Amino acid sequence: MALMITDECINCDVCEPECPNQAISMGAEIYVIDPARCTECVGHFDEPQCVQVCPVACIPVDPAHVETRGQLWAKYRALVAVAPVPPARPPEA
Repeated sequence: MALMITDECINCDVCEPECPNQAISMGAEIYVIDPARCTECVGHFDEPQCVQVCPVACIPVDPAHVETRGQLWAKYRALVAVAPVPPARPPEA
């Protein structure tokens, strides 16, 4: 289940840096969560970090993007697999 940020958001800026998947960004008026990148912190933490730090409790589950824990794990693995890997440098002679 991806999370969403409701219009109760006060733009306090604490959630964005806590997201390990970089799924949170500033929208037109409030922060938004990209459901394609949100794993509810599966693969990183036991609890969604944005929910933990939000002072106004405005980050519920997004009913439009319900996913099982298995689907969240699959999404996490896909996100990690596409992370850029720096090219290996040949040893210096």
